[in-house]
Amino acid sequence: MSTTQALPSGAIPSGAFGAPATRAEALALRLAERISSRELGPGARLPSVRDCAARERLSPSTVVAAYDLLQARGLVQARPQRGFFVREPIGARSVDGVVDGTSQVAAGAAIEPAGPAPVDATALIRSMFHPARQRGSGGPGVGTLPANWLDAGLLQRLLRKASSDPAAAEAWLHYGDPAGDPFLRQALVSHLAELGIPAAPEQIVTTQGATQGLDIVARTLLAPGDAVLVDEPGWAIEFARLARLGVVVLPVPRGAEGPDLDRLAQLAAAHRPKVYVTMSVLHNPTGGSFSAATAHQVLTLAEALDLTVVDDDTYAWFAPPGATRLAPLDALRRRTVYVSGFSKVLAPQWRVGFIAAPPALAQRFIDTKLLSGLTTPATFERAIGHALVQGSLRRHTDRLGARLASARQRCLRLVRDAGCEFVTPPQGLFGWIDTGTDTERLAQALLAEGWLCAPGTLFHARPTTGTLMRINFATAQEPRFWQRLVALRER
Repeated sequence: MSTTQALPSGAIPSGAFGAPATRAEALALRLAERISSRELGPGARLPSVRDCAARERLSPSTVVAAYDLLQARGLVQARPQRGFFVREPIGARSVDGVVDGTSQVAAGAAIEPAGPAPVDATALIRSMFHPARQRGSGGPGVGTLPANWLDAGLLQRLLRKASSDPAAAEAWLHYGDPAGDPFLRQALVSHLAELGIPAAPEQIVTTQGATQGLDIVARTLLAPGDAVLVDEPGWAIEFARLARLGVVVLPVPRGAEGPDLDRLAQLAAAHRPKVYVTMSVLHNPTGGSFSAATAHQVLTLAEALDLTVVDDDTYAWFAPPGATRLAPLDALRRRTVYVSGFSKVLAPQWRVGFIAAPPALAQRFIDTKLLSGLTTPATFERAIGHALVQGSLRRHTDRLGARLASARQRCLRLVRDAGCEFVTPPQGLFGWIDTGTDTERLAQALLAEGWLCAPGTLFHARPTTGTLMRINFATAQEPRFWQRLVALRER
């Protein structure tokens, strides 16, 4: 990856350090460009002086001088015994500042506010728009399937089908149904029934992807200062988004079969959270799923503590038949809200998701949806409705599942040959591996060579160094990546 890429509008101009007259100034300018483009996001740690010197073929004193220049410009800050870290842009609202609302929680609570991850969550999102990574190259840490795994022909056929109905074409001239396309919601009733989730059309609200679904739920059920339970490790983007809402993030340790129930009960008793956001099936990043016993105990706790459990089933289409979910056990009566979507298996641009909830909550979610974005595009929703009714989506996901299973088997060999090991059994799209080295440092070194990784610290509510890393089985197939990982780990 070149470090001399063109700067976006509003970025640091090339003359910010003057015309680079020394090697230190040239290095500082290259790093400033990466910071400006958010390739190195707020909170990211710069490579150690020794690593940077070796990579750039410079003396350590030259690297120190470059880092000092960046610090003088306010782009980085030095942390004793840890190194140099990218600073939040001046005028931006830091995640730390938002979550300092923990002071509103009961006095004496033994919980600290969540801070920004050393590898910024928004940087991971931005990386998904890099053309090479959308093709599936250079991104073992991305969260999507490669484009060449998807079926553009299927999408075209679905759009033609959705466009062939004259009534549908007429409907394009008006706002859609606030709850979402009726045809899709009726098709989702049958889909949810196959998962054991009883739902009527009026209990379903469509959204622009599962991410917006989770956001609508959070904005409806939570206010600044409220407490929310989350799995840790967990989804970096969810941590960042909740923090920016001003809520108190309470991490619950997550294992292969579900959360640490004792810790969940302790946190709930101390902080009286309103919501627990979890993934009962194919948890991101570990790939683990709830056991039946754990799911039952979680719902029992939720009932006792007056807690709403939000079950994020983003990876539903990769799940094995009969996987234990929370929503079927509660039957969407009181304690559960179910969120899922289709972009992971159809195409990232097909931002169609949905919320299934108890009727009273569904109406509140519609109100929030209207306030935040009015209605959702009915054309794509109608197309996906046809994919469900005709069975083409199921056939497509079956093919993806078979291909993903083969990719996991190849990754098993690559991981083992690289001297790494799986922390949890490999399932679904993601693997959670132990590399045996500091993955924050390793990720920065690999990023400099064009490999986007997802170090373990990204999946913690507070910065935590460690040796764990998430890989995407579909995009971690290149032996060159694993060869470079080994070489940089042993440096």
